[in-house]
Amino acid sequence: MTRTLISSGSVFEAQIGYSRAVVAGDWVFVSGTTGFDYSDMTISTDIAQQTEQCFLNISSALRQAGASLADVVRVSYVLPDATQFEKCWPVLQKYFGNVRPAAMMISAGLVDARMLIEIEVTALKNVA
Repeated sequence: MTRTLISSGSVFEAQIGYSRAVVAGDWVFVSGTTGFDYSDMTISTDIAQQTEQCFLNISSALRQAGASLADVVRVSYVLPDATQFEKCWPVLQKYFGNVRPAAMMISAGLVDARMLIEIEVTALKNVA
């Protein structure tokens, strides 16, 4: 089975030692992704905007892997403040309303206090 590493260019990948995504056969494993705009390393203070940026970052990684959000079969959401999750729902509906992957949301601290959400996905190419 072929293993391909995908990078977003984020400084975090090199500093910590991980890949934005790993492709193994038809499977694509996208690391926990935050709302940083990697082009200028900025992050919004609004959770819905961070969620939107998470999906843009995830979509980019999936595209590089030959997949799309339609191929996502599992998603995990991590929020430091679970009471804020409902504010993300319109964005989640926008991207996953028809895909409806298996999902889990947990509340836990994130490495940077500016991060209000982190999203991890697993995709199976051409599942849609």
